[in-house]
Formats: sequence, structure tokens, C-alpha cells
Amino acid sequence: MSSESKNYLATFKDLQKPSPLLRQANYKFLTGSLPQEKKLLTVGISSGKRPHGTYLLDTLQSLFEASSEPELNCIVVLVHLSDPDPEWLNQTVANISALFKPHIEAQKLLLIHGDLSDSPLPGDLNNVSHASPCEARYSRQKVSYALLMNFALNLSEYFLVIEDYVHCTPKFISTIYWVLSAWKELSWVILEFSSLSLSGKVFHNSDLPRLTSFFLLFHENIPIHLFLSEFRLLLAQNVPIRFSPSVFYHMGNYSVFEDTCFPVEKEKVFGEPDNPVANVLTDMMAGLNIIPQYAYILNKESYSVLDPVEGNYLTVILEKPQKVIRIEVLTGSDKQGLYWLQQGQVELGYDPLENSRGCTRYTLLGPLVEGHLDQRVFYEEDSVEELSCIRLIVLASQKSWLLVRQIRVWTQPEEEKS
Repeated sequence: MSSESKNYLATFKDLQKPSPLLRQANYKFLTGSLPQEKKLLTVGISSGKRPHGTYLLDTLQSLFEASSEPELNCIVVLVHLSDPDPEWLNQTVANISALFKPHIEAQKLLLIHGDLSDSPLPGDLNNVSHASPCEARYSRQKVSYALLMNFALNLSEYFLVIEDYVHCTPKFISTIYWVLSAWKELSWVILEFSSLSLSGKVFHNSDLPRLTSFFLLFHENIPIHLFLSEFRLLLAQNVPIRFSPSVFYHMGNYSVFEDTCFPVEKEKVFGEPDNPVANVLTDMMAGLNIIPQYAYILNKESYSVLDPVEGNYLTVILEKPQKVIRIEVLTGSDKQGLYWLQQGQVELGYDPLENSRGCTRYTLLGPLVEGHLDQRVFYEEDSVEELSCIRLIVLASQKSWLLVRQIRVWTQPEEEKS
């Protein structure tokens, strides 16, 4: 956490209301109308004029094509067209209105333009206080997203941000829906559904007033995704919570967007899992000749037990500590979808006990979502800790078979450790 952020921590904790600047914000409805009822999720997109053009129309096309009608009933898509150029605004609105008329009429797509009234707008290129063109662009980006999020405060329970050059994978709304359901009672600040620096991040709408105030409270010399890391730390989420695989990807040619101010981050490519040598312990009773190691061996064997009870565990104890970067836990039959763990979670263990009996300290990685977990593993900044245990916990008894099909582990490649 930066020293500047620490200085503002006490003030930040009290920022429950929108910034005074945002109270003066003016909004214009460009097309569409507010939904009649509060939605589960607002999909927020901020788009401005770019020298090489944008993929906004393609992004919207991808979003709607990837979603079924029941999925679309859970969301509203809010687009903030941030550039004040009237010619560009009119042309963009006309293009979107022509292509997405049914979604606009169904109150599933809303286009707005916002500004900060007579307040000086950060990011003015004529502002001599900016040390570089990048600082001006970061500032404009920050104000644009603050206006977008401020407008969305009461539209839904959660807010998803995506950029205007993103491809959406099929059923991404369902993926997010089930994750939100599983995490509903747990503490989190930002859930990440992509490796992209900004797209794919989900927030509680109740946090948006503090987030928008945070954008406008600090100096403008860093891009939004770095502000978000500070925001997460200030609200005590020490590491990212990121799900695999990503459901959002960059669209089009990387070179169109690559520049010194906003370097394009490329998706990390994972090979096959490389489960390191480990012992597996459990207190669950299995059938004859079924050993818990079957849950960890990378083959078609699996570990099956009858009637697991709350508090049961299955723990993978690594032979030596490892820098694990991704974990996937698969329960239930692959084809029929039966016998999955209905309520469970995965924990990360540190400081191994003697005689390979487990670990002294565990932290939550995440709950299973429909019997499945696939998450990246992150460590606190400057931490040298490595993982020693992976523990699957049964959170509620179930009167059925449980099939732990496979626990898959990816470790950091040697060339990345140096």
C-alpha cells in the first residue's frame, strides 16, 4: 500500500457518500430508459473517441450473443459515452440504436453521457499541472468511470466493469451469477473474472460511493487498475480473488490498443497441471480399495465416499512447500453431473505439521461453485511464503455419494521464480 493511501485511510473509511464533485454531475440520456426493477448486475462500459476507432459495437454484439434471454433478464447494460464531441456522440448513438433496438426497447441497454457541470474536469490536456500526456489520460479515464459508477448506484446489487474492446464468452452471466451466489455470505471487495487489468471485475454496488470518491480523492498520475488494487487493500482484501478460466478477452488486434500509457496485458497461458508429490489424508469413509490418493493422481481414478458430514475434510499435504499459482477441484461425475459436493470450500495451508499431518494455519481460497472450483492463487506483496497444504472441507452434510473426481494443481515455472 502506498504511503499516500495510508495517509488517507482514516478519511477513506468514512466515505460512504458520493464525492461532492459527483453531486454536481449532469447526465443526459442518449437512448434507452431506466429498468423498472432493480437488477442483479449492471454491466458498465465507458467508451470514448479513439484515433484508431473502438470495438464498442463488437463488444456489445459479443455480450448479447453470449447471453440467453433469462440471463439478460438479470442485468442492465449501461454505456457511458464519455467524449463530449457532438458529432461522435450522435453517430455512435445512431449506430447502437440501429443495431440493438430490441435491447434498448426492452430496457436492457441504456446509453448516457455525463459531465461534472462547471467543475474543472481533471484530464484536460491544456492543464499544465499534468506532467505527461499519460497523466491526462489517466485522469480522464478515472473521471469517466466515476461518472459511470455514480449513475449505476441504484440500478443493481452488483456492478461489472468491462472495456469497449472485449469479447465475452458464452454464458458468462451464468458463470458470474453462480459465483456471486456461492460468495454471498463471504467477505470480498472485488471478484475477478478475467486476467485483464480492468475488464471482468465485479463490485458490490454498496461500495461504489467509496470507490468513486476514491477515484477523485487522489492525484491523477496512475491508471484505474492500480487504484483498484489500493482500494481492495484498504477494505482488507489482501490478495486478488480471480477465477479461471477467464470469461473476457481482448478483441481485435493488440497493436491497436498498445501504447505507453495503457500497456496491453496478455492472457496467461496455462499448460497441463503438474501436481507436485504429495500425501492425501481424509476422515471420510470410502469403499473397499478406494484410497484418497485417487483424488490427486492425474488419471481417470476418483475418490468416492457415502454420506459426507459437515466438517469432513480431504487434505493434500505437499512433500515440500510450493509456489502454487492455480488450483482446480472437480467433484461429481463428469457426464451426468451427479454426486458433487453441494456445499464445500477449499483452503490453503501454511506451516506444515510434523509427520505430514496437515498444516498449522489455513486461509480460504474459495467456496465450490456447483461442485467445482477453479481459481488463481496469489500471495501478499513481497511475501516469500509457499503453499504446503490444500484442504477440501465439507460445509453441510449430504445424504448421497460424493465423488472427488480430481484435484489439479499448477505450480510456478522455475524460470518465473527468479
